[in-house]
Amino acid sequence: MGGNQHFGKLAFVRNIISIQLSPFEQQICPHAVHAFFNVITRWAGQNVPYMAGPFIGGYLLYRWGKAENQRLSRKNPAHYVNDV
Repeated sequence: MGGNQHFGKLAFVRNIISIQLSPFEQQICPHAVHAFFNVITRWAGQNVPYMAGPFIGGYLLYRWGKAENQRLSRKNPAHYVNDV
């Protein structure tokens, strides 16, 4: 190679293929969000009717248990009437 080299053509390498892609042409998973939303929507539509009953029942049981624990944990003022 002579002294009349341009920047970017400073070396000649054999058997290496170089591919360049503009950043404006790159689309990494362009439909991933839309596909994820579709999968979640389909899954929810199929499974929520079967899962809603047990979740509601579990929540009501949890609320009842907390209220019952609060009720049983309170002190009875009648037990401490004669204390000084």
